[in-house]
Amino acid sequence: MFRKTPESVARRQAREARKGPIDLSTEKGRKRAHYELTWGDHGFLRAKFRNLHQISDEMWRANQPSPIQVKAYAEELGIKTILNLRGESPKGYYLLEKEACEANGIELVDFQVFSRDTPTRERIFEADELFQKIKYPALMHCKSGADRAGIMSVLYKTLREGVPVSEAKQQLSFDYLHIKHGKTGVLDAVFEAYEDFNAKTPISFRDWVSEHYDREAIKAEFLASGRGKLKLDQLLRRE
Repeated sequence: MFRKTPESVARRQAREARKGPIDLSTEKGRKRAHYELTWGDHGFLRAKFRNLHQISDEMWRANQPSPIQVKAYAEELGIKTILNLRGESPKGYYLLEKEACEANGIELVDFQVFSRDTPTRERIFEADELFQKIKYPALMHCKSGADRAGIMSVLYKTLREGVPVSEAKQQLSFDYLHIKHGKTGVLDAVFEAYEDFNAKTPISFRDWVSEHYDREAIKAEFLASGRGKLKLDQLLRRE
């Protein structure tokens, strides 16, 4: 199996830079965007499997949608907002999604989170604020719909719906293709740390984040435990 190295990544980035930005107004640019979506971003794997789940009356989660899927979400689910957890990008998958959202009356909100790092305190509260102000029904997605969509679903269930963390954390499970026994397990460690603290000193999740959350300590303890050593990222084509 091909293994990414800093050198191979640098060469690929240099090749992409030489091509220049994608222009969807040209036939060449549009073909390139679809090629990047289908092959560069492994969209062919998502053509039939969307990892689509409804997690409340107003919120859905999924993997990276194609333009056809964005249209279907608007027409069939009435989606008014899509939260893109991958962040803004010059890549074809993002440009096509943005165009499809505009064409179907969906507001695209870029809100980048990470699958192998603990979120900052500020990012957690920004997510809380975001959930309160977006238009619903809404859908959030990352690339695979497993990890970043997972942690944001836990935060949504906990912060907006008031669901206990013990229940909400089920959004980070293999039911959604999330792997706890690997680098992405650091996301589970955040909620485990809260539950450990709460068992001794009862406190709301929001107050714990505000007063006691130490993301670096949680990450260090997770790495020291060896739980992040299982290397499934390349096998599962995760970001």
